[in-house]
Amino acid sequence: MLKLSEIIIRNPHFESFDDLLPALRERARDGERFFRMDVKPPYPDTPPDWEDRLEAAFSAYMG
Repeated sequence: MLKLSEIIIRNPHFESFDDLLPALRERARDGERFFRMDVKPPYPDTPPDWEDRLEAAFSAYMG
């Protein structure tokens, strides 16, 4: 199971919420089947609907 905290920890160079989306899509394309949002993204531009946006990014690339 992919955890959001794992993506954040492995990518300390990310500076914004939008940096998360390509990394999440890549993991979904690589075959990751489950995604857990165990932390709130710590970026100042994290939108109020961050959970919906991350879920949509992950689900769109599951194949």
